[in-house]
Amino acid sequence: MTLAGFIAYSGALALAAAIPGPGVTALVARALGSGFRSSLFMSLGLIVGDLTYLTAVVLGLALVAQTFGMLFLVVKWFGVAYLAYLAWTFWRSGITPESVEARKGKGGLASSFVAGLTVTLGNPKTMIFYLALVPTLVDLQTITLRDYGVLAAITVVVLLIVLVPYLALAAKARWFLKTPRALRALNRTAATFMAGAALAIASRQ
Repeated sequence: MTLAGFIAYSGALALAAAIPGPGVTALVARALGSGFRSSLFMSLGLIVGDLTYLTAVVLGLALVAQTFGMLFLVVKWFGVAYLAYLAWTFWRSGITPESVEARKGKGGLASSFVAGLTVTLGNPKTMIFYLALVPTLVDLQTITLRDYGVLAAITVVVLLIVLVPYLALAAKARWFLKTPRALRALNRTAATFMAGAALAIASRQ
């Protein structure tokens, strides 16, 4: 892969991670309910989940990419439709005080890690990013083991940079993030970015 490819992947991953979805909602809820340490372990679970999808794409879909080009076209437009649906949903409601309260975490650090892992593995937004967008950024037919190692390192660093401020802010400013005005601004921002991401994927050849 080229440097430009790694930069493009980093930017796309940062944008995808920053858009509030099930993972960020669960992480904010954990920080609001259990504090910084518990939510940090949850974020590590989220990262391991992303690495799982990255590995599956590199190992499993590289062969598919060489044979079934139409499959990626179908996944691409499914991703566009789902992101557009998420944008509409977040604009109308999105994260609410009730949904945050419902996701307060119980248990120890291990349960926080497992919760983060399961949230990511079951998150359609994460699936779509790796299935629909990554194949347009990464040449799966020529990727090497070194390239994979760099992509994995980028994934860990970018997700930590994006997620840690979320949980730190939630842990330190619990009163603010629980206000309807702050949640509304977060939802509207998320909806705008999701709609932009849908348009970006739709326009890629």
